[in-house]
Amino acid sequence: MKAKRSKRRPEDVNAALAKAKGPVSRFVAQHYRHFNAAALLDAAKGYESHLQAGGKMLVTLAGAMSTAELGISLAAMIRAGKVHAIVCTGANLEEDVFNLVAHDYYERVPHYRHLTAADEQDLLDRHMNRVTDTCIPEMEAMRRIEKAVLEEWIAADRAGEHYFPHEFMYKILRSGKLKKSYQIDPKHSWLLAACEKNLPIIVPGWEDATLGNMYAAAVMRGDVRNVHTVRTGIEYMTWLADYYTKNAKRLRNREGSIGFFQIGGGIAGDFPICVVPMLHQDLQREHVPLWAYFCQISDSTTSYGSYSGAVPNEKITWGKLGVDTPKYIIESDATIVAPLIFAVVLDW
Repeated sequence: MKAKRSKRRPEDVNAALAKAKGPVSRFVAQHYRHFNAAALLDAAKGYESHLQAGGKMLVTLAGAMSTAELGISLAAMIRAGKVHAIVCTGANLEEDVFNLVAHDYYERVPHYRHLTAADEQDLLDRHMNRVTDTCIPEMEAMRRIEKAVLEEWIAADRAGEHYFPHEFMYKILRSGKLKKSYQIDPKHSWLLAACEKNLPIIVPGWEDATLGNMYAAAVMRGDVRNVHTVRTGIEYMTWLADYYTKNAKRLRNREGSIGFFQIGGGIAGDFPICVVPMLHQDLQREHVPLWAYFCQISDSTTSYGSYSGAVPNEKITWGKLGVDTPKYIIESDATIVAPLIFAVVLDW
C-alpha cells in the first residue's frame, strides 16, 4: 500500500497558529517538529486548548525550580491568569523568597562536576549550600527568612491560631517587612505573583524543607509550644479535596475542568494527583470528574517502578486519568522546557 500525502502538514498548522504570536512562539513552531521538541509544542497547544475550553490549570513544582529562577516565566503565567493553583515542595516555596531577598549573594559554580570533597567542605565552611551549579547563602537567605517567619510562628502560636506553610509566607510578604531587601525585580517572583492573586498553594511534605527543619527546632526549643501551629499535609489533602470537588466541572467534550501540569515528579506530583481516586474510592464522590489534561516534564526516563518515570497511561489504572484525557510527557530538563511552553501559552 502506498503512503498517502498529507493534505495539511503539521509544520504549516503550527506556523499558522503561531502567526499572531511573538518571536519565541514562532521560533518554537518553526523548529520544534519531532521527538521531545514536538511533545513540547503539543503540550503547549493542549494547555491553550484546555484554557480556551474554560478549564483551569494546576501546576506542580518539584526539584529546585525556584533556585533555577523559573519564577521569571511562571510569575508571568500567574499574573496572566494561566495558572489557578500550585502544588510545590517546601524547598520551592521558600527558595523563591530566598532568591528574592539574597539574589546578589548567590554564587554560581559552573564547574560543579569537578568539585572535590575538599571543595565542597570549603563551600560549607563559607555557609554556601550548593544546589547543582548554584550556591544559596545561608546567612543572607535562610537565616534572614527564618527570623521573619519565626516571628509569625510565635505570634500565631501565642494567639492559638493555625496556618498552612504558604499562608505564613503570604503573611510576611504582605507585611512589607522584606520589601527593602528585595534584590530581584518583584515581577520575577512567582510567590509574590501568587500572593497578589491569593492563589491556592498546597505544600505536601513541607517538613523536609529548610524552614520545616527550623520549625521543628523552634518547637523543640519551646519557641512554638503547639506543633500544630503550622498545619499539616493531611489538612492540605482535605483542603484540596474540597477545592477539587467545588471547582472540577465537566466541560463539553472533556472529562473535567482542571488540568494537571507537572514539573518533575516526587511528592509535588503524586500528592495532588491522588486526590481524584481518593474522592472516588474513599469518599464515594463518583460524580467528580477526572483530571482533564495531563503533562509531565521530567528528566527521569521511563523506568521500572519509578513514579517520575512512569508513562501517563499507568495513571489510568489508578483512577487518576481517563482513556481520552490529553496526555503529554516530555523527557527533558524542565528549566529548558517549562519557560518555552509558558512562552507559547503567553504568546511571547
